[in-house]
Amino acid sequence: YEYDGWSWADPHRGHAYSASFFPLVDTDDTVTGICYMVLDVTERWAARRILSMVNEAGTSIGTTLDVLRTAEELADFAVPRFADFVVVDLLEPVLGSETHEALLDDAGSAPAQPALRRAAVRSVREGCPEAVYRVGDRVGFLGPPYDARTLIKGDPLFIPVLDADQDSWATAEPRRPDRIRRFGIHSLISVPMRARNTALGLATFARTTNPAPFGSDDVLLARELVARAAVCLDNARRYTREHTAALALQRSLLPPALTGGTALDVASSYLPADSAGGVGGDWFDVIPLSGARVGLVVGDVVGHGISAAASMGRLRTAVQTLADMELPPDELLAHLDDLVLRLGGEESFSGADARGTAAFTGATCLYAVYDPVTRRCTMARAGHPPPVVVPPDGPAYFPEIPAGPPLGLGGMAFEATEIELAEHSLFGLFTNGLIQACDDVERGMARLAEALARPEPDLEKLCGTAVRDLIPGPQPDDIALLLTRTHALGADHAVSWDVPDDPAAVGEIRALAARQVTEWGLGELAMTTELLVSELVTNAIRYAAPPIRVRLLRDSRLTCEVADASSTAPRLRHARSTDEGGRGLFLVAQMSLRWGARYTGEGKIIWAEQKIPAEQRISAEYRIPDERETP
Repeated sequence: YEYDGWSWADPHRGHAYSASFFPLVDTDDTVTGICYMVLDVTERWAARRILSMVNEAGTSIGTTLDVLRTAEELADFAVPRFADFVVVDLLEPVLGSETHEALLDDAGSAPAQPALRRAAVRSVREGCPEAVYRVGDRVGFLGPPYDARTLIKGDPLFIPVLDADQDSWATAEPRRPDRIRRFGIHSLISVPMRARNTALGLATFARTTNPAPFGSDDVLLARELVARAAVCLDNARRYTREHTAALALQRSLLPPALTGGTALDVASSYLPADSAGGVGGDWFDVIPLSGARVGLVVGDVVGHGISAAASMGRLRTAVQTLADMELPPDELLAHLDDLVLRLGGEESFSGADARGTAAFTGATCLYAVYDPVTRRCTMARAGHPPPVVVPPDGPAYFPEIPAGPPLGLGGMAFEATEIELAEHSLFGLFTNGLIQACDDVERGMARLAEALARPEPDLEKLCGTAVRDLIPGPQPDDIALLLTRTHALGADHAVSWDVPDDPAAVGEIRALAARQVTEWGLGELAMTTELLVSELVTNAIRYAAPPIRVRLLRDSRLTCEVADASSTAPRLRHARSTDEGGRGLFLVAQMSLRWGARYTGEGKIIWAEQKIPAEQRISAEYRIPDERETP
């Protein structure tokens, strides 16, 4: 059997001995005595101890992808089984999200005294009184002759017997010699932390209550422990950097400010996934449309990380572009589905998986358009949870909308549904992370409806409270909640006239429009409005089909709309000096803030907007966007 003990020749160092006992037998098989043989197997015992501790460290260090936690795990593991006092100091860039190239290659370009911060400290004494610096403090590096080369290519600093007055490690910090004497720090090993040709920091082990000084075997063990911890630290650093970059990318792609104009009050809440789940591809947006309408969109890209965040940005841009084309929700999702199919095909063809980048595998999306004049909301969804509606005088409910396939499957149609929303209704769009926090999705939707049904006039407060109630802690998926409160554009802000199919009716309609604009207190826009009405109505009578209808809308802008039964797209021409016509839409484009066309089930609508002076905009109960928010 084996046992450990000490010897008079080396009383401060543990030794291992192998003892064997066997009888002494003569030729008659008579026991005449006992033989006792002892061998010093310290070297073999030390090697086995090192191997055992390194294997144990593999399960105790690096359990998370957190830099500070990994440093703490190294210190926790080493105290007290290996050292009485341990500190881990890391280079400042390692604790941040940026890369640090200064200590990677040529030591001559590295700073002589690298900037280190304390990441972990442990001691057999409560409160770590031996420590001169605390966690988070900027610490001094080893004294001369040690510099950045020590971190890059240097060997461990081994001081078997520490002298508080002579050793450079002790004298490099004025307060350190006193701590050494007071707490009996008598032996020290300081090991640079390196992984994948990257310098990370310095781990220092010291003995105080244990009288045995460190030996050469202990230096080998310290190097193995630090090497194992350094790889885990580098993994955590790389993951933190990627997670931070993905989060920054996602936040930069989300809208910095949301405004629903006079149609909607808007509030939103976004929570990224925890570090273990990684940043996802959730997004939302509020898009101003013509005719005081507003487009609302929420979506979720499959997957996590930078790839999902980048895909989210591409889809959000595509939705904005398609929304500007005035496409209805079902057609918009159909075009978006084609885009996802094409992106997935391009990435598969280029071998994205072989490069380690996840291919575009799909997404879910819900798109809705709210019209404050009719109080109608048209929506369609692609595999996304339905919105929640809370009427001002009724219980919350989820409209029945055909689910539709997720984006990227292809071959299936999307269906649009139209509902009427009472004024001051709460209309909410969300991603599945908000309701999947519960074990049951239906229970999560019920909890969401209950949270939003509370009487809370402050929309921002209601949005934040609902998310906190449903998601009390870290979650593996991103969470997005977009809340809106609807307003109606009353009859005193919208007026319309039917136009006979007769060119002589243009003058009468022009006069009616000018009179109405003047009654609204916008006399300075009357002449421009007359010109816009004249050109648009004349074109409708000449090139389109009846019935023809003119509508004026006054909200944050003055909008003139001319509807007809023709699906012919208007085309802006640049007439030559000798042409007699072809200047109508050109004049409309020059005189209006913006103009465009949208198609309906009965034909099309050509619209033109004018900017209303700030002092003449309506206010009352509607929240008018600040001038900087005006699209």
